[in-house]
Amino acid sequence: MMLFAPRGAARRGGEHLDGSLGAMNEIAPGLLDWTAMHHGIGQEVHSHYVAEPGVLIDPMPAGRELPSQPRLAVLTNRHHLRHATEYGCPIRAHEAGLHEFEGTGVEVEGFAFGAELAPGVRALEVGVLCPEETALHLEVGDGFLAFADAVIRADDGRLDLVPDYLLGDDPQAVRAGLRDAFARLLEEEDFDGLLLAHGDPAPTGGRAQLEALVRATG
Repeated sequence: MMLFAPRGAARRGGEHLDGSLGAMNEIAPGLLDWTAMHHGIGQEVHSHYVAEPGVLIDPMPAGRELPSQPRLAVLTNRHHLRHATEYGCPIRAHEAGLHEFEGTGVEVEGFAFGAELAPGVRALEVGVLCPEETALHLEVGDGFLAFADAVIRADDGRLDLVPDYLLGDDPQAVRAGLRDAFARLLEEEDFDGLLLAHGDPAPTGGRAQLEALVRATG
């Protein structure tokens, strides 16, 4: 099996040239989670890799070699290009966010909600924070949902929404829209785990956590 590290991923004692790296963890068979400092926002963010079929999700540099050659990088919204271009594979984002890449020289192919992006990886609509806000359903273990910015993990470990000042001119309407989107995903999708771009994953119990968030925002 080929081991792979992104181009330019020089490491010194666990540090990447673009910021400090946290541990890489296999949170389910073939599903990796790792953190890296995102200097643009001054925070650590999470990235993920589904080893089979070789799908990166919102990738920052990995702290060690990946277990296979990535075949595709998927962005959960247009702001999550991050270091996807360093992995040498096609990049896809929802078609509503493709204007972000016009004139940048970065090739990003669009997809529609409902599309199967790779075997066992399906794009689901959130579409509230921004038109292209996407959740991904991963057929790994008992199922995972991967979220972009719609859900974060609070300091006390609960799921939460981003602060009101990041929710636009009508935070109450956005909160209601997110609650409805989460309720729909809970009704339509089978999953027990959660992956977050901003916060620790839930290898198990993620459905119950999302249900609690829906109740809290009701």
